[in-house]
Amino acid sequence: MTDAATLRTRIKVCMFDQYGTVVDMQGGLRDAAAGFLAAKGWAGDPNAFVTWWRRTHFENSMIDALLGRDHTSYREIGHLSVRHVLTRARIDHTEEEVRWLVSCIERLRCFPEVPEALARLQARYRIVVLSNGDPDMLEAAKPHHGIPFDAVISVAEANAFKPHRATYEMAARKMGVAMEEVLFVANHEFDCVGAKAAGMRAAFIDRRRRPFARWPHQPDLVLPSMTALADAMG
Repeated sequence: MTDAATLRTRIKVCMFDQYGTVVDMQGGLRDAAAGFLAAKGWAGDPNAFVTWWRRTHFENSMIDALLGRDHTSYREIGHLSVRHVLTRARIDHTEEEVRWLVSCIERLRCFPEVPEALARLQARYRIVVLSNGDPDMLEAAKPHHGIPFDAVISVAEANAFKPHRATYEMAARKMGVAMEEVLFVANHEFDCVGAKAAGMRAAFIDRRRRPFARWPHQPDLVLPSMTALADAMG
């Protein structure tokens, strides 16, 4: 682990996960799904449905990465996962409805503190997204989150999903910096572990107040919010 004062002298790029770190994926998809599920007569908790959906998507994306074959698009993994969850929950659905639910990912909004915090960071560093999302999905999301990132990078260029080390290495090459000159920022433990194992520095945004497992690849900073990150690194 490296303290914030030392990081400020070494970091050139702050690189962010988008889904769940910059934009509120859980809350946004919960709100989008609630009306859909109510119209279907499903009596369960929309938040639990979205958690089930996201966990299934993550599992399927890891399977895809481990197969070592051509990269499957994030959108296609999304369709596969939502379709599976709807079927297991015995919710009648059409393919158009599956596609609509996944398309909601493109319209997610930032967590409230994010725009101000990232503006402060951008005064000192280049700010970049490295996302599992497809290039066209990330492009469509720009007017909804409104953050003027210096670059938005999809893992599709590395032919694998995070946390494969090739994704982080590709992103650092694109930005023209050494791995240790990147501070990777994520709300997800797996992403921080992946970035650290690949050679980047990492900041864990612990919004959910969850313990970080005892991986040998620990984040350099553990912070409760993006505001705290800007305070530490600005």
